Amino acid sequence: MPGAGAGSGRRGARAAREGSDRNPREPGGDSAPGSPRTGPGRRPEGRAGSDGAGAPTARTGSGHGGDPLDVALGLDGRARREPSDPRGLSWDAARRVAARSGRRLGAVAVPVAGAYGQVLAEPLRALADLPPFDTSAMDGYAVAGPGPWRLDAAGQGILAGHAAHPALPDGHAVRIATGARVPPGATGVLRSEHAELRDDGSLYATGATAAQDVRTGQDIRPRGQECRAGVELLPAGERVTPAVLGLAAAAGHDELRVVRRPRVEVLVLGAELLHRGLPREGRIRDALGPMLEPWLRACGAEPFVTRRLGDDAELLYEAVATSTADVVVTTGGTAAGPVDHVHGTLRRLKADLVVDGVAVRPGHPMLLAVLPTGAHVVGLPGNPLAAVSGLLTLAEPLVRVLGGAPVMEPPEAVLTADAKGHPTDTRLVPVAIEHGGAHAPAAHRPARTERPAPDAPTAQIPPPSAQRPARTPARGAHAAPVRAAASGAPYPAARPLHFTGPAMLRGLAVADALAVVPPGGAPAGTPVRVLRLPWTAAPAAATTPAGPA
Repeated sequence: MPGAGAGSGRRGARAAREGSDRNPREPGGDSAPGSPRTGPGRRPEGRAGSDGAGAPTARTGSGHGGDPLDVALGLDGRARREPSDPRGLSWDAARRVAARSGRRLGAVAVPVAGAYGQVLAEPLRALADLPPFDTSAMDGYAVAGPGPWRLDAAGQGILAGHAAHPALPDGHAVRIATGARVPPGATGVLRSEHAELRDDGSLYATGATAAQDVRTGQDIRPRGQECRAGVELLPAGERVTPAVLGLAAAAGHDELRVVRRPRVEVLVLGAELLHRGLPREGRIRDALGPMLEPWLRACGAEPFVTRRLGDDAELLYEAVATSTADVVVTTGGTAAGPVDHVHGTLRRLKADLVVDGVAVRPGHPMLLAVLPTGAHVVGLPGNPLAAVSGLLTLAEPLVRVLGGAPVMEPPEAVLTADAKGHPTDTRLVPVAIEHGGAHAPAAHRPARTERPAPDAPTAQIPPPSAQRPARTPARGAHAAPVRAAASGAPYPAARPLHFTGPAMLRGLAVADALAVVPPGGAPAGTPVRVLRLPWTAAPAAATTPAGPA
């Protein structure tokens, strides 16, 4: 089933899309968003093509003369392959088409605890002052006026969560805990370590505080110090991180309106695949089924089912035709073999085939189509590393756009060894990002300046952990800014790994990224774009594979 040869005649017409930046689903294309279409399957609410109110999401210019999506994808100023090339779209162009093929899905309200990883569909505003009342910043004593003070009430005093305390008269004090409501009339809070309580119940300041009176507001967090009710805390489009969840809860939110995650159905094709046990009798284990769901989830999707269909054309047709997913991902069957049924299924469904083959190795026979319902079909090759190539080229940019996330500019890293290339096609090579970075020789430094997408930070690859030099946290405090490399600052270093054939996963299993190697290859010391893998923040094995490249 997997293979590199799909019919060139089928690609010839579609490759013409390479020369145009037009989204085939925008007005003037094959079908405008919101136009009536018929066909099998049903269109879930909030399908791509609408922001939930029937209007496509607008893209704004960067203000620098370049297309912001081209800039975000690292394509600004890059040459494009001629439209008539029978190998299909260039890798750069295919990624561009995938990102432009989707539109942000509609907004949904979800409980705060369930919003992690999604994108805010509207600004996050404070529903209450933060803090909502004057609170003590320290354990100690709330005091009124100059000292010494008479301690009111014995016991624990005012604790966090207690109701309002009566007003505190001048010359009096009361015990108070961190976070507790400060009583009216209090001048400030005297820290426990700066206080001396004598046997007669009088309270004196000691240490640094003894020489002066407690200042007004000392160690008190005033009401609204962080924000007032109604203030915008975060703009729409912000990724919901654990810190955002905490902020939303503190600001009084029980639910957040976020962009709906794209629902993805995975269809694993191939009668030769086993789902348990050892390979036997010409059959092999399915490596993609267990891998795709967590990978897609890490990209921001909601994979809800994986179905194994063998090589049955009718089962495939029925599965795609009746799917309610925003994106259907198939594995295998995208070439032109006797049991490769993906193209035939898409023709029967009158799908718009927007990418039919990409000039990249591995993964050449990948495809992207739009069904009459507005759903997308991403066809991945059957070989595991080739399928990963398709995921990073087509599925990940599409899923990010559907989920409202920005398509980040690929950072760069300097190769520590020669990376073999394909004579005419881009090659994606698993690499380990190594500590310390490297300086690119002047001859290899970029001649152009790439800008980040609007409202998106410059992409970075942080340095590796001390435990495993080849492993890099996804986002870290000591990240090396890749774009500074044009001025001579260190790039991260990318070490090409072994075991990187199209059917192999051993190299990928210890990789941090895939290097985008141009046609003809790249020598050591050359900066290349790198596509980070979604699990690079997780711990990994301490060893990397050894063997022939």
